Amino acid sequence: MLTRTDLEVSMLPKEGSPPVRWRISDDLVPYDHALAVMEREVAEIADGKADELVWLLEHPPLYTAGTSADSADLIEPDRFPVFATGRGGEYTYHGPGQRVAYVMLDLKRRRQDVRGYVAALEEVIIRTLDSMNVRGERREDRVGVWVRRPEKPLLPDGSIAEDKIAALGIRLRRWVSFHGLSLNVDPDLSHFSGIVPCGISAYGVTSLMDLGLPILMTDVDVRLRQAFEDVFGPTAREMV
Repeated sequence: MLTRTDLEVSMLPKEGSPPVRWRISDDLVPYDHALAVMEREVAEIADGKADELVWLLEHPPLYTAGTSADSADLIEPDRFPVFATGRGGEYTYHGPGQRVAYVMLDLKRRRQDVRGYVAALEEVIIRTLDSMNVRGERREDRVGVWVRRPEKPLLPDGSIAEDKIAALGIRLRRWVSFHGLSLNVDPDLSHFSGIVPCGISAYGVTSLMDLGLPILMTDVDVRLRQAFEDVFGPTAREMV
């Protein structure tokens, strides 16, 4: 079987498709509100009543539990609110300083290929990081994007330490995607200690700031949008 690195990552829409709406929320968005908006938007996209949408936002501090979450991985259940969610994956932290991108795309207009879609989202992050001279990498046994940390002690097996800089969690309904990705720009990394992020305890978590790259969220958004358009096609800024 092909690895995700070997998959075709281009998921351009069919000719004549309208651009993807590109929405940015400046204020922190409560998680339950975001879920309600996603439910409504995905239903309208699936029914052909709305164009596809990417929604960039930040959440207040919280933990989410994906469909594979193990309760033993919730180390501090009273630290922040915990939300069960229908996306794949395990426990994830969201909070200020982390760019969340909820990606609502109709894969019937593109390719009905779930593994290819995951690889395409990872490619968006990898290209975004590359524009800042950060090398993000896939790992076939763990979804997300990882950064090697040679300055840290070697792992017990003698391999180079790695930290996760971006997480992915998706769900599909009628071939329209829910949820999406989160990129750590400058969150409080200590907040990740209340969970075992994505059920993986052998590796750490990092951010652009932790890597020595102080950058404004607005600058990250510009780079993220360019990378998204390279992989998924045109967008149009939505004023809300």
